[in-house]
Amino acid sequence: MTLRLPHLAVSVAPLFLVVACGQSGSPPLLGTLEWDRIGVAAELSEPITRIAVAEGDQVATGAVILELDARRTQAQLESARAQREQAAAAFAKLSHGARPEAIEALRAELHAAQAEADNARRNQQRSAQLFKDGVINRAEFDRSEASARGAEAQARAAQARLDELLHGSRAEDLDQAAAVLAAAEAEQRLLELRLERLSVKAPRDGRVDALPFKLGDQPPLGATLVSLLAGDAPYARVYVPASQRARLAVGAHCTVKVEGVADTYAGTLRSLRSDPAFTPYYALSGDDASRLAYRAEIALDSQAHELPAGLPVQARCGSPDAP
Repeated sequence: MTLRLPHLAVSVAPLFLVVACGQSGSPPLLGTLEWDRIGVAAELSEPITRIAVAEGDQVATGAVILELDARRTQAQLESARAQREQAAAAFAKLSHGARPEAIEALRAELHAAQAEADNARRNQQRSAQLFKDGVINRAEFDRSEASARGAEAQARAAQARLDELLHGSRAEDLDQAAAVLAAAEAEQRLLELRLERLSVKAPRDGRVDALPFKLGDQPPLGATLVSLLAGDAPYARVYVPASQRARLAVGAHCTVKVEGVADTYAGTLRSLRSDPAFTPYYALSGDDASRLAYRAEIALDSQAHELPAGLPVQARCGSPDAP
């Protein structure tokens, strides 16, 4: 009997472990610690002329992080302002009508053209009589006729220009000038915005996580100039197995244990996916290795604000009503 005691003890030990695991409840939710990450992209490809912060610095919303060379955009903006002034002057000219001096000058031109036409017509009449009497030939008569018609045409053209000045601009011309002015103003506003964006500022309060480029670099268009970790505290991204999905809901109270940190942090389940995803390698255990899991996020309290991203976590969550 005594010889079988060690064998009996060995056989019973796994049973105690199973019972103990069953009493401890469901296994913890595995995941990693994450921050809300914001990347500020380059809207123009210009050299970096100034870097105002270092990696790890805390920045407030609107704080300058770095500056890009603004000389090219500044020159484009000055050209756009000049074009806007030109368009505004053209619109004002059409709106206000012709100056009195221009009207008087055109009246004088009309009188001169009319006098020239009268003189040419009298010459044509004399030429007609001389041609009839056989004094001049047909060619000279035709020249006098053409000269009279040309002088009358010039007089009519001068009268038309004077009428245009007196009647003012057409509505279509005013609309066209107004559209040109609006386009010039929009181009100026666009370049002013681009010039402002060359001074890269923090879109939210946060911590500078990465500055991929150095002073003097010329980042390509769309490249990430700075990466910020935003928010007051990190969050835990965990994966919920199907066996626990039904009893969890957004708003559930959770406790989170971070690898390598003695303290335990309180949190709230802020999101829980409805569609399953493949379980990541670090969350595989036992029967769950062949099952899908649901990604969830647990917002931690502000006491976790010093924790870095990427640390492994274990979380346990209850119902929304009971912490």
